[in-house]
Amino acid sequence: MLTIAGCTSEAPAATVAGEVTLEHVHGLAVDPADGELYAGTHYGVVRVSDDGELTRIADRVRDFMGFTVIGPKHYLASGHPGEGDSGPSNLGLIESTDGGQTWTTLSLEGDADFHALDVAQGVIYGYSGGRLLVSDDKTDWTDRGAASIADLAVDPAQAQRLLLTTEQGVALSEDGGETVTLVPEAPLLQLVAWSSDPAVVVGVAPDGTVHASTDGGRTWEERGQAGGAPEALGVDGDNVYVAVDGAIVSSADGGSSFRDLYRGD
Repeated sequence: MLTIAGCTSEAPAATVAGEVTLEHVHGLAVDPADGELYAGTHYGVVRVSDDGELTRIADRVRDFMGFTVIGPKHYLASGHPGEGDSGPSNLGLIESTDGGQTWTTLSLEGDADFHALDVAQGVIYGYSGGRLLVSDDKTDWTDRGAASIADLAVDPAQAQRLLLTTEQGVALSEDGGETVTLVPEAPLLQLVAWSSDPAVVVGVAPDGTVHASTDGGRTWEERGQAGGAPEALGVDGDNVYVAVDGAIVSSADGGSSFRDLYRGD
């Protein structure tokens, strides 16, 4: 069975001053502004350097769900406030245009807790409360109906093409989520992410097996093993990053082989 990484509406517990950990990673993405990997976690947005050094951005301890990078220093997320923060328990859609230093609430504050977000050509897809939601202005949302998914990914070249991971397998929509069809013979995947190359999609199964598609998700091939149940997936060209049980592993060959980028004690 596919499961979405759990979260809670409670504020995250305080952490030791200066300590940065990678607990409950909800999103991984490379910022084109500096080429560095960033992780949205239960304890803030964390930059992961090439040598595995962790830096929490703005030292802000907050639960960042649905974290995604949509441009240089331009992030979207959702989640829950940190200890001492005011406001409702669900953050709705929030945005940073300065690399995570500051955040602005855009819409659905108090209502939405997006477990998954993805954007293509200005169209935003989000999954919250068992519903698939779509917006083209970050403010007004269209409800596409009830869904039971673990993750979603949008074709960067065709914003109406959407892949969803379900308990029955990979599903494909060509009309922005209005209709969805299971992909025949597709593997059971938990996480999925489109590369900057619109033809390439990478997915990770619940056991950590990595698969890739070079025809937009219609057929898949097995590539490698990330080494455990995945929490988050990020793809940047041939570079694939997977968060697994307190670690982040990286691949420079499209998911065929992996090395530890970071592993906690």
